[in-house]
Amino acid sequence: MARAFLVVLDSVGCGGAPDAADFGDEGANTLGHVIAACAQGQAQDGRSGPLQVPVLDALGLGAAVRLASGMATPGLAAPPSGLWGAATETSRGKDTPSGHWELAGVPVPWDWTYFPRQVPAFPPDLVAQICALAGTDGILGNCHAAGIPIVRDLGAQHLRTGWPICYTSADSVLQIAAHEDAFGLARLHKLCADLAPLLHAMRVGRVIARPFAGSEAAGFTRTPNRRDFAMPPPAPTLCDWVQGAGGQVHAVGKISDIFSGQGITHQHKGQGDGALFDHFLRLLADTGDGSLTFCNFVEFDTLYGHTRDVSGYARALERFDKIAAQALARLRQGDMLVITADHGNDPTAPGTDHTRERVPVLVAGYGAGQIGQCAFADVAASIAAHLGVPAQGPGRSFLP
Repeated sequence: MARAFLVVLDSVGCGGAPDAADFGDEGANTLGHVIAACAQGQAQDGRSGPLQVPVLDALGLGAAVRLASGMATPGLAAPPSGLWGAATETSRGKDTPSGHWELAGVPVPWDWTYFPRQVPAFPPDLVAQICALAGTDGILGNCHAAGIPIVRDLGAQHLRTGWPICYTSADSVLQIAAHEDAFGLARLHKLCADLAPLLHAMRVGRVIARPFAGSEAAGFTRTPNRRDFAMPPPAPTLCDWVQGAGGQVHAVGKISDIFSGQGITHQHKGQGDGALFDHFLRLLADTGDGSLTFCNFVEFDTLYGHTRDVSGYARALERFDKIAAQALARLRQGDMLVITADHGNDPTAPGTDHTRERVPVLVAGYGAGQIGQCAFADVAASIAAHLGVPAQGPGRSFLP
C-alpha cells in the first residue's frame, strides 16, 4: 500500500492571488520577492548571493512562482522533475485554519470574525470575561500587534501588574502572552482553553497561548510551549477520511491543534522547526502503509515573515532545501510527497500580517508534469486518490 506525506511550509506563498487587492495585499509575493532580494544582493545577513534551493527548484518551485504570478525567478530555472502547480484558496481568509482546512478538503463555509484595528480592539464584555477568568483587574495590549515586539514592549509591565498581554492580527485570532513562571504556564493554558468556546461562538478561529520567559534586564523570549485552541473543522477532513479507512494520521508541529485533534492518530511536537524536521525524517522511515503524515513547519511565518526579515526567510528556505533532499532520498516506491503552503507572509510587504497569495504545489512520486492552476482542496482529493481513500470534499485529483 501507499503512504502520503503532506508538508506545509507555513506562509511560503507565491503571489498572484486574484483577490489579493480585497485583502490589501495587491502585489504581495513571498517567494517572488525573497528570490528577487537575494538576486539583487539585498538578503546578505547570514547568507549571500542568489537563493540556493536546487532541490525545491528541481521539483518545480521556480516554475510555480512564474505560473502563479508571472514574476521572474532569477537563479531558479531548473526544468521540473516533479508534478508542479499553484493553488488558489476559495475560503475568505489568509489565516492558518482556513489554509490548512482547505488543503485538507474543507473550505471554510463562513466569514470569520476579525477584531478592528482601533484601540482598544476588543469589546468591553470580552475584556471583562478575560479578566474574570484570569483573576485580574485588567489586560495589557488590547490592540493589533506582532507577538515578538509586544512582548518586548509590555513584558516588564506584565511582570509588575500580573495582567495578561492580549492582542490580535489580521487573522481571526485572540492571542494571550504571559510569563511562563510569573503568570504560570498551566494558568495561561487554562485561561485560553476556557475562553476558546466563547470566541468560537463568535466565529473567531483561534485562541493562542503565547508563553514567554526572561526579565526586563535580560530581555524576553517566547518559549516553545505555545498552544492553539482552534475551532473544529465544520466537516470531516482528509485526516478523518484516512483514519476512517483504517490508516494512521501523524501530525507534526501544530497540525493537531489546527484540527482540534480530529482525525489525528499521533502528534509529534518539538522545540522549533529543527526538532520537527527530525520527526519528519524519522516518520519517513517508520510510518506504515496507508498512513498520512501531515507536517507544519512554522518558523518561516513566525520568525521571518511577521518580523519582515528577508534574509532570515531566505536562510529558512535554504535550510529546508537540505531537508527536502534527505526526504526525497528516504521515499519508498509508492510514496507521495506534497510540499505546499497555507498562505503568504511577504517579508517585503508593509505591516506585519499574512498576505493573500497563491501557494506552490510540488509533488514527488509521480514523475514530471504540470498540474497548472488548481484549488487548495485538490491537494486533499489527490492524496485521497493516492491512498485509495474516498474523498468527501469539493476538490478534484490532479494526479495523472
